[in-house]
Amino acid sequence: MCNLYTQTSSQDEIRAIAQVLSDHTGNLPPMPDIYPDYAAPIVRNGKHGRELVLARWGMPSPAFALKGRKVDRGITNIRNTASPHWRRWLGVSHRCVVPFTAFSEQSRQKDGSFRPIWFAADETRPLRFFAGIWTSWTSVRKLKEGEVTADLFGFLTTEANGVVAPYHPKAMPVILQNREEIETWLTAPTPVALELQRPLADGALEVL
Repeated sequence: MCNLYTQTSSQDEIRAIAQVLSDHTGNLPPMPDIYPDYAAPIVRNGKHGRELVLARWGMPSPAFALKGRKVDRGITNIRNTASPHWRRWLGVSHRCVVPFTAFSEQSRQKDGSFRPIWFAADETRPLRFFAGIWTSWTSVRKLKEGEVTADLFGFLTTEANGVVAPYHPKAMPVILQNREEIETWLTAPTPVALELQRPLADGALEVL
């Protein structure tokens, strides 16, 4: 599972590629380390058009996963889109795209330890987008914080391609490479949009 990524592109580039009409993020700094439950930028369909906002990384967990727990730390990666838990958020109003420049997967070493392996479109780390979903939800994310209502997001995963599989064979994020794919994910009927839940071509990703 991807639980760490970076976003170091400019706001102008994000707005231009995702065709954002309104930006609610203020002065968005580069984010070299984005972890679960961090606030990070997403692009979604708003009441007045496409908007750039901040949301916390981690969608609500299914009820069965919360039994005996006092907090919901959230689900960062979504694979089974046929699940009723996730189906409710697959419509256009809850889809989003998540800008990133690199992402990591934990790779097990020979001594049993793990270390992050970083992936990007190439060594210059150009802007790309994850296919994501979002919702506004009331829950306890941290005990010291108590109950809060927050915008939350996660992104879809799929089978690992030939670049990711040697390090993390189970899965990789669903990556959108261009404006056409972003438009499809944000506007197309759900069956059409879910056709994008497929591994990225090997030549479109590198190990950093």
